[in-house]
Amino acid sequence: MSVNVYFANIKARNPHQNKISKIQKLFEKAGFGDFLNKNDLTAIKIHFGEKGNDGYINPVFIRQIVDKIKEKGAKPFLTDCNTIYGGTRSNSVDHIITAIEHGFAYSVVGAPVIISDGLKSKNIAQVEINKKHFQKVKIGRDIFDADNIIVVSHFKGHELAGFGGAIKNLGMGCAVPRGKKEQHSLKFVVNQDKCTGCEECISVCPESAISLQDGKAFIDNTKCIGCGECMGNCPVQAQEIDWRTEITPFNERLVEYAYGVLQNKKDKAGYINFLINITPNCDCFPWSDMPIVPDIGILASKDPVAIDRASFDLVNKQTGFKNTQLKSNHEAGLDKFKGMRPHTNSYVQIEYGQEIGLGQSDYNLIDID
Repeated sequence: MSVNVYFANIKARNPHQNKISKIQKLFEKAGFGDFLNKNDLTAIKIHFGEKGNDGYINPVFIRQIVDKIKEKGAKPFLTDCNTIYGGTRSNSVDHIITAIEHGFAYSVVGAPVIISDGLKSKNIAQVEINKKHFQKVKIGRDIFDADNIIVVSHFKGHELAGFGGAIKNLGMGCAVPRGKKEQHSLKFVVNQDKCTGCEECISVCPESAISLQDGKAFIDNTKCIGCGECMGNCPVQAQEIDWRTEITPFNERLVEYAYGVLQNKKDKAGYINFLINITPNCDCFPWSDMPIVPDIGILASKDPVAIDRASFDLVNKQTGFKNTQLKSNHEAGLDKFKGMRPHTNSYVQIEYGQEIGLGQSDYNLIDID
């Protein structure tokens, strides 16, 4: 059975076609108001962006979602969980400061920022799922305790998952740091022929698992938590994974965590994906690179698998930009995420998501314009 995914392109020739109007219309068409009741505490799961990154969703767009929730008498709050790496979002104080500095202040968005796993990430809900990789998953308590959730995602590339959309925003984003570590569980090695000994990886490793030996980086896998910070920051891509064995289980663990987030929110969740400024990397990076394809539009659905598949298909229909991180597959119809990272297998998120009952991959794309 196909699931409805509603789509608004970004073309505008009059005031009724601006993005603000389209977000409001998508919210209504997707039927998000159906599961919102008076006084519901409604989580808006977003990514506030690492300091130095500017690819996160515009707070003015988030305000439209906040206002639509308030129209139903519900009480929205903006939320995320802390990270496993240093950065500017590893504890709630720094996380909230970063959110405010990026424009997510109450005066702009009309809702408070609540970091779901608490000051030092000890506010945890253990959720039983009994799946292949996990019996239980560790979710931010305030997200679990919310009456319902709207997941708002910047659809983009990701160095491990292939792409990041609604599923990743749920699975990785709603996990406490201990849960994020469980999902990664990847082991990295250093290609000694590539390594220049610049020590960039040493400076970003949150567990001090990397040292310099004989002028080359060495990773102590007894300390490594598999976060991928070294790989993402290495200027010569010297860090490597056994991609043949690691990537599929990583994506499956991600999907199982997403499944866990929704265990007490059956029919109480909505998803909005922004296919705008489609960058190569996650907004966790302290920079934003050039987009790999043109801006496409905004999607809304009640199904995380369907909206991510529709987003994936729409991106791949584009003609990719040359002179970007997209090294191949520029032609319309080819997989842009493999064009950036041939080792990834992002479609596992869709296939495994449907297999375990997270959602449906068949969709009807409905243009609201």
